[in-house]
Amino acid sequence: MSAAAPEYVREKVERALEHAPGPIVSAQVRLTRHGDRVTAKPVVAQANVGLAGRVVRVQVAAASEREAADLLEARLKSRLERLVRHWEAVRGGRSAAGATEWRHGAAPRVSLPYFPRPVEEREVVRRKSFALAEATCDEAAFDMELQDYDFQLFTETGSGVDSVLYRRSRGDLRLAQLTPRLDAVACGAVELSISPMSSPELDVPGAIERLELTNWPFVFFRDRDSGRGSVLYHRYDGHYGLITPAA
Repeated sequence: MSAAAPEYVREKVERALEHAPGPIVSAQVRLTRHGDRVTAKPVVAQANVGLAGRVVRVQVAAASEREAADLLEARLKSRLERLVRHWEAVRGGRSAAGATEWRHGAAPRVSLPYFPRPVEEREVVRRKSFALAEATCDEAAFDMELQDYDFQLFTETGSGVDSVLYRRSRGDLRLAQLTPRLDAVACGAVELSISPMSSPELDVPGAIERLELTNWPFVFFRDRDSGRGSVLYHRYDGHYGLITPAA
């Protein structure tokens, strides 16, 4: 990175943080340049902002450091302003679900490209395990948007089933469950479709094989050992990440 990059990014992020709805507990920014020339947007900027009871995460890719910082400021400002509207709706007596309606018709998020690492060199380099939150589809969609994720792994409140909510390439939301219970899913303001298919039972090598065969950004599966819902996904560096529920 250039010597001027850190200060420029700091200035941009501080400007975006002025739109936070409350005290900022923490703020971390990471700026990374990918060395491979195949990647059209080699600079990745990520910000993680801790607020009281919420974490806002944004990530962008760009051709240059300054462009990445500008995009990061714009996306972070947008996320914080949406959070303000959500909290104002709650305080005003409207449902939290109603505050998610701004997503309808919104432009789909552009996923970050991942480094074209040869398949034989790819490994699971990041494993995250945590207690899955029980949430409605509205809550999962809101958290997914705030954290700038392509998918959200959670236990759906109405059915009690491990589920993943994700945004398809055309921008609409879809819910997949280990064993679909369409009649029990608690749907509110968020428009989505529900997959009628049960998720496959796999081990990690099987999930990797399925990910490569399908060329999907992630695979949601029932872990053969734990019986719980897990997600294997492509990381930006070309390796794999694995998310599993805590025991």
